Amino acid sequence: MDDTEEPVAAAAEESRDLYEIASWEERTSIDGAAVALYWLLTRAAKWVVVLLALGILAGIGGLAALSDPAVGMLTLLSVVPAAGLAVYVYRSDVTAAEPLSLLVTTFLLSILFATFAAVFNSTAQQFFEPLGVLGMPLFFFLIVGPGEETVKLLAVRLYAYTDLRFDAVIDGAVYGAVAGLGFATIENALYIIRQLSETGELAELTVGLSAVAAGGDITAVRALAGPGHVIYSSIAGYYLGLAKFNPANKGPIVVKGLLLAAVIHATYNSTVSIGSYVVTSITGLPGLGGFLVYVIIFDSIFGLFLLRKLWRYQRHYRETNGAEAAKAVEQ
Repeated sequence: MDDTEEPVAAAAEESRDLYEIASWEERTSIDGAAVALYWLLTRAAKWVVVLLALGILAGIGGLAALSDPAVGMLTLLSVVPAAGLAVYVYRSDVTAAEPLSLLVTTFLLSILFATFAAVFNSTAQQFFEPLGVLGMPLFFFLIVGPGEETVKLLAVRLYAYTDLRFDAVIDGAVYGAVAGLGFATIENALYIIRQLSETGELAELTVGLSAVAAGGDITAVRALAGPGHVIYSSIAGYYLGLAKFNPANKGPIVVKGLLLAAVIHATYNSTVSIGSYVVTSITGLPGLGGFLVYVIIFDSIFGLFLLRKLWRYQRHYRETNGAEAAKAVEQ
């Protein structure tokens, strides 16, 4: 007898009716009501989460940031590097191409769920500020890294993960990358609109070179920061994909992916200022140049960590599927 099988079901003949003894299926009207209520509650819960996120997004000015043409133009420019990396991850998928509907939904959900991290971060930061020099690193490792990577992974888990077309481990990395791109998009938009509001230039901003002149610096900084989000969440997404096809160890696998993404994310946040300063001191580059060099070094290290996983998957996929194709030809 299988250790995981119910003892009555294991010993009984197949013809024996074990309804509500060791098995269950929908039979009665009450059963039907329970099935319908469960269906309604699970879908209602998803919509409640989405609508709550949408309300928070409107409350923190996210909708205004995305609807302003000039801010939208700067935001678009700021996510070009992150979008390029996400496209590379997408093209690294050697299995069936992911459907546009799932990609777009994941992108939009990540924009919405970023609001949860924004509220969580702003609420929690005040408790770490009195801790002095250790306060911000603790804030990054305990709050920002885990929180932001969790909401990005939630954007994948809530919809794309449950779809039958999510049918390979590497799909998790693709949807994770798209979630990171969505998160970077709304985060960049909020940073840009806040910077322009503080300088008083937002009210007079129009689409064109004047917008680039006014918001060029913050746009450049956010463009450099964006690819990190894609890297972190693509790593976590890869492990989510691995978890889907290893249900016996699903929990630990997801936790491992989140831990890796959160620690890398928090390490970047904790070291970017001092790292940029060290590069600037050594090279004599201006502040933005030092920041650029440090970000390239950091993202190259952990981007390579991600790419090696994708490349290994590609190699094994081609080897195993090539063997299957050869067998089919022989038969």
